Amino acid sequence: MDELKKKSVKYISRRDMLKYGAAGAAGFFLCKLQAFGASQAPAIPKTKVKSVIEIWLWGGPSHIETFDPKISAGYDYDGGFKAIPTNVPGVEVSEFLPNLAKIADKYSIIRSMTHGNNGHETATYLMQTGRPAGGKVYPGIGAVIGMMKGYDHGYKGKIPPYIVLTQAKGRFSEIGFLNPKYKPLVTGGDPNAQVFAVEGIVNAGLTKEQQKQNRIFLDKLDGLESLLAENPNFKEFDKAGDEAYELIVGSAGEVFDLNKETKEVRGLYGRNWFGQSCLAARRLAEGGVPYITINFNGWDTHKRHFQTMKNKMPQLDQGLTALLQDLEQRGLLDTTIVWCSGEFGRQPKVSWESPWNGGRQHHGQCFSALVAGGGFKGGAVVGKSDERAENPIERLVYPQDFLGSIYELAGIDPDGAMPNPMGEDIKVLPPQSEGGRLREIYK
Repeated sequence: MDELKKKSVKYISRRDMLKYGAAGAAGFFLCKLQAFGASQAPAIPKTKVKSVIEIWLWGGPSHIETFDPKISAGYDYDGGFKAIPTNVPGVEVSEFLPNLAKIADKYSIIRSMTHGNNGHETATYLMQTGRPAGGKVYPGIGAVIGMMKGYDHGYKGKIPPYIVLTQAKGRFSEIGFLNPKYKPLVTGGDPNAQVFAVEGIVNAGLTKEQQKQNRIFLDKLDGLESLLAENPNFKEFDKAGDEAYELIVGSAGEVFDLNKETKEVRGLYGRNWFGQSCLAARRLAEGGVPYITINFNGWDTHKRHFQTMKNKMPQLDQGLTALLQDLEQRGLLDTTIVWCSGEFGRQPKVSWESPWNGGRQHHGQCFSALVAGGGFKGGAVVGKSDERAENPIERLVYPQDFLGSIYELAGIDPDGAMPNPMGEDIKVLPPQSEGGRLREIYK
């Protein structure tokens, strides 16, 4: 990682946190909503944030094997794997994260995430919208930021303001009740392939010149050609076609050409799907795209959990480390928020019995998340779990608090109005909880 290294920033110690009792049973999420009074809420901080990169560990990663290891819990909880020190005194992470351990001063860890929901769909909805499922289908954070920092608010890019690498989450509507124009561009394809072809846009088997000639030929065959030139009703159709071809043969689509990077940089990210997705996300952030999601699948480890961790964790460790270092080296970390989480954690006690054979089950009662850049301090830990990581015991952080902090640092008021086609009085997020947003780790 030497090519991407920079001088470490000063360690930020934890403030004293408010203490809370362990969370109750499922359903407590709604009971904990309590708005802060206006006198308690500072103004939305001034922001330089241009982009947000979401690394979604789809399926629910174990907090013990990532950011909240428990070395005293015993084999039935840690599986024999240990914690390692980071470059921040007193902060440890899993031994599966040796590279991230060296740059802990670049990010902060939240160890008391909680919502009590163990269903993939409903927990994903909670973590993406800040709301429990039921009633209206609200948009996720990506669609909201893509809308509120997109074309109607000064974004000039030719790449759509909301990009998903490379597969949609599924079982979750990103746009909710918003207009379909706020749907993300889901790239498909494999960033680690010889040519990263954005499915539905780029035909990797043709050169740019062949693509241009194909369009000319198709236009000549098109019986609507004269109408496109004369009838104003077709202007939007014509414009959409121009924008699509700009992504195919124009300069806009070059952001997806990872071959423009050196072999050394590509190697630093890891020559695998996730590592190259992180590199693509950096290129998109460099181009000012407001919201980029990497949907990293495969974390639903009901069976053979530790075997899966040995495969996936090195990819996460290398790719995320390279992303944070590369963003910092290029002067982009202050203008880019990076967050990493899944819909919940994994059950701390290992299921050794058949048919699980060393698996971990769903656990929404307590899990971890990482935040970096864009106004978040590095080197801090928020909250605390109990000795077995089963329940949060200090500074509980709920989805609306977590997302609200990202919105605030992105310059969007979480308590402000969300534009919607129904013309209703809808806020960006529901009221924050008693603990509130993560302002103790704002710069």
